[in-house]
Amino acid sequence: MANVTLVTGFLLVEFSDIQELQILYGVLFLLIYLAVLMSNLLIITLITLDQHLQTPMYFFLKNLSFLDVFLVSVPIPKLIVNSLTYSNSISILGCAFQLLFMTSFSASEIFVLTAMSYDRYVAICCPLQYEVIMNAGACTVMAGVSWAIGGLFGTVYTAGTFFMPFCGSNVIPQFFCDVSSLLSISCSETLLVVYTSIGIGMCLGISCFICIVISYAYIFSTVLKIPTTKGQSKAFSTCFPHLVVFTLFIITACFVYLKATSNTPLVIDRLLSVVYTVIPPILNPVIYSLRNKDMKWCLQYVFFLINLYKTT
Repeated sequence: MANVTLVTGFLLVEFSDIQELQILYGVLFLLIYLAVLMSNLLIITLITLDQHLQTPMYFFLKNLSFLDVFLVSVPIPKLIVNSLTYSNSISILGCAFQLLFMTSFSASEIFVLTAMSYDRYVAICCPLQYEVIMNAGACTVMAGVSWAIGGLFGTVYTAGTFFMPFCGSNVIPQFFCDVSSLLSISCSETLLVVYTSIGIGMCLGISCFICIVISYAYIFSTVLKIPTTKGQSKAFSTCFPHLVVFTLFIITACFVYLKATSNTPLVIDRLLSVVYTVIPPILNPVIYSLRNKDMKWCLQYVFFLINLYKTT
């Protein structure tokens, strides 16, 4: 048997070898991270406090904001600390938790987005049965199943990945732990569990994609039958933000998780990973708040109360 050196820790790839640039990147990602937290927590707060926003659409939007906060909080704080302390190391346990939470929250977000498309389908195509179908119990079950399946998938995915030994290079060509990078430094010849979980994940992802496509096919068909342009515009305005968010999330996720395994860190891979982890969480509040009259009204009302409180 050939001698191998078992890996006891990993090294994440830095964005730059120049310390000054590393500090700049750290500060930049800190500002982005704070913006993501504040914007999504603001949406969660508005939906929780405003009785007019206690509807299925906003219920799922609140779940989406929670997932965005959790998803961006997995890799970015570690990236900020590493950039500001000139360190790029991560323990095996830390890497395992990163993989677990990243895959769990990503999978849960896909299922929540699918539930949101079904909500729009019922609201537009079956408006008379909307309150009966999308009742509080049904929404809670759909959200709970989304979180549960995401957590189960992440657990199986992570267990299968870290069940195998790692040897040779301990450099992960990414700023967070992902499966494709870990597979490239695995010295195991039996990856049945990992590839099985990847196959299951792809099947679930494709199923969600098909469900969303079918939902929007029915939605567009119904909307185009509306006689007035104003009615069509109102219907499309409730669907457009969700469609943009889903498309952006799926495209960036495919680039990150379905790319070919490489031991050489490429700049484009890290840029796509940044887009995947940061852009959807920061754009979700902007897309939903700017194109939604209820959210804008509620936000304006909150600012009015704040200004009124300051003047008293």
